Amino acid sequence: MFRFVKAAVNVTGPAARQVRHSSTAPPNFHAKYGTGLLVGGMAFCTAVWSYVITQTGITWNLSPVGKVMPKEWKEAEE
Repeated sequence: MFRFVKAAVNVTGPAARQVRHSSTAPPNFHAKYGTGLLVGGMAFCTAVWSYVITQTGITWNLSPVGKVMPKEWKEAEE
């Protein structure tokens, strides 16, 4: 724990320079590809769910109201 706190407090030297000059640093992976990956993932998810909902023939059974009928009550035999 002590080493973690010491490293977190130590903002001098190269770490501080990197934070101050982050605008001149080369873009990272998320800045470069993040939006494309997000849009691509959303398109893939939408395509897969569209196929599942429209083509697979799954009966979804969203509500059992009006579909479930109670059984006849049976008197206990004595």
